[in-house]
Parts: sequence; C-alpha cells; structure tokens
Amino acid sequence: MINLKQALLTLSGAMCVFALPVRAEKILVFFGTGGAHAQGIYRASFDTRTGRLEPAALAAKIGSPGFLALHPDGDKLYAAANGEGGQGVTGFRIGGDGVLNAFTAAPTGDGQACHLAVHPSRRLLLTAQYGTGSVALFPLDTEGRLGAATTHKHPGPGTGVVAQRQKTPHPHWCGFSPDGRFALVPDLGLDGIMVYQIDATAPNIARHGFIAAPRGAGPRHMRFSTDGRRIHLLNELSLTVSTYAWDAETGSARLLTTVPTLSETEKAGEAHNSAAEILTHPNGRFLYASNRGNDTVTVFRADPATTAPERIQVQPVRGAFPRNINLSPCGNWLLAAGADSHTIAVHKVDPETGRLTYQTRSVISVPAPICILFARVP
Repeated sequence: MINLKQALLTLSGAMCVFALPVRAEKILVFFGTGGAHAQGIYRASFDTRTGRLEPAALAAKIGSPGFLALHPDGDKLYAAANGEGGQGVTGFRIGGDGVLNAFTAAPTGDGQACHLAVHPSRRLLLTAQYGTGSVALFPLDTEGRLGAATTHKHPGPGTGVVAQRQKTPHPHWCGFSPDGRFALVPDLGLDGIMVYQIDATAPNIARHGFIAAPRGAGPRHMRFSTDGRRIHLLNELSLTVSTYAWDAETGSARLLTTVPTLSETEKAGEAHNSAAEILTHPNGRFLYASNRGNDTVTVFRADPATTAPERIQVQPVRGAFPRNINLSPCGNWLLAAGADSHTIAVHKVDPETGRLTYQTRSVISVPAPICILFARVP
C-alpha cells in the first residue's frame, strides 16, 4: 500500500523547492465557491516569498464547486460540484495558465457531496454526502477518469443531543490514514468518526470501526499529526478539538483530551458560532482551527510530548464566516476564506512560534469562497 504521508511530503517538498530564492516563487491557488454569487472555480497566483496574492479570475464555470481535491500527480483536480453528471464530482486537467479543462464527471448517486479526497494509490476517490448521510467511492482509471460510484450509508439515527443538527447521520469530511489502509469520515450527526478499511486494488471499502467523540460535539473535519500517531478532530457544534492516539495496526483510536477553540467570553455576543476547518502545520508543532461567527483562527501549540494542544492565539481573519483556511505548502502563510465577505485574506506564519500576523492590504475578492487549494507553479 502506498504511504499517504510520504506521498504528501513528496508533493509538498516539490512545491517547497519553488519557494527558495533561486527558483520561481509563484504557485497557483484555486478556490471552490458556493451560493448565488459564484460562477465556478476561481484561480489566483500566490507569491510564496512575499505573500502577495494576485486578483482572482474564473478558471472553470460550473455549478456549486464546493470542496476541491488535488490528484497526487498534481496535474488534475476534482470538485464536488453540480456538473454534467448531476450532483457529483467533476475532474479537471490543470492548464499551464491555470485554466481548468473538464475531462470526467460522475454522480454520487446519493445527492451533493460536501467533501472529497483522492487516495494516494490513484485508484479511488471518496466523497462525503452531508445531507443524505453517506460516502461514495469512485474508481479511478490510469488517466484519472471517474468510474461509477458505490454508495455506503452511515447507520442511523443520529445521537439527537443537538436536536436541530443531530437527528440523522451527517458525514462532513473524508480522508485517509497515513499508510492508506483506512478511510476516516467524521460524522456530525453520529458524534464520531466512521472508519473504513480500504482495498485499493478492487477498489472497495468495508466498514471497519467507529471512533466516538464527546456527545453533542458535532465532529466536522480532522487531521493526522505529521508523525501519524494522533488524530486532531475539530468539533463544529461544541467548538472544540478532540485529540486521539491512533493505532495504525488496528485502525482504532483512544481519546486523550478535548480543548476549546474559544472561551465562553469570546463566544458571547455572537448569534452563531461554529468551528469549520482544522490544519496541521507541516513542521508538526502547530494546529490552526477556524471559528465562524467569531470570525477568527485559533492557533494551538501541538507538542508531541504532551496530550493536549495549548491555545496560544486567536487571530481575526479579516473576513466573515471562515468556512475554510489553508496553509501554503511550506507553512509560511495561512489563507483565510471569508464565505460571507467574499474575500481571501493572507496571514504570515511565524515558523518558530506558529503565531499569525495579518498582511496589510493582502485581501482579494472571490465570490463566496468555501475551499482553498494550493496547486503548483503557473
């Protein structure tokens, strides 16, 4: 089985080469969008040396291209979108100028996907359907074309702790263990992470286990630590991060601690507060979590020698409703997407402390951005 961690480090390392002063410093950034204001996927050029983000332009016209995923080869991306195949996934080849050319599309068979991920073997793509409570597996051929999806429903009902949100299963994210043996799918309605065992040669997935979260927490997104030994699970409803010890052999995890992203004082005065995205810094020492309503990013120190992440900063994003944030491949910059302010703001990352500093006048306009994807050199 191909090692996911190694594949990501290889891709990230290739990108980081371009950040050195002797080489080109610009990379492409793509933005998935949603709502009536958006026309499709947008692109911009980003200078990894100066932090300058150029104005965005439309890269591909398509309906509701929410979350995006890069193919391991780096020359294709996939969008959870309303394309020719209906509510499903559309694949695009990335042109040298950043223009996207659609070459494959297929429906999920069970409604609109809210997240997607490509397996490092390049043989399958997985999506999560929040509204219908399912995941869909798409086989990929050697050219990256999508085959017919196989749908797997999450068992119900939901925990019901938060009555308006947890009556039924709501898968919200999908990804893979560092060795590629397992798929992990946080489910907001079930208060936990569904674990599937992967057979990439078939390809196929089979239900393997369940990792419980605190009741009423509402799991949303998650990340592995860079050493692959821990899971950091972001809980949307409780605005907390739950950290687990991951057992790679058995595909199971043990809850270590849960810490808040915001204090009760910081949450006061907002009609709506919810956690959205979590990131692990490439150096493995910091975590970043976005808070909607409060419109901030919480920075944690994640020392491998301790069990609980330590909160060190709450940084305003200079935008409204940050559904997504992302770090540049080398971890020097953090981009924050204001879904309601229609903006992308740039923040510099201190490599020693992990703290963020807003880059003055470094905001561009993008219609309703809900996903940020770094790609490659233009």
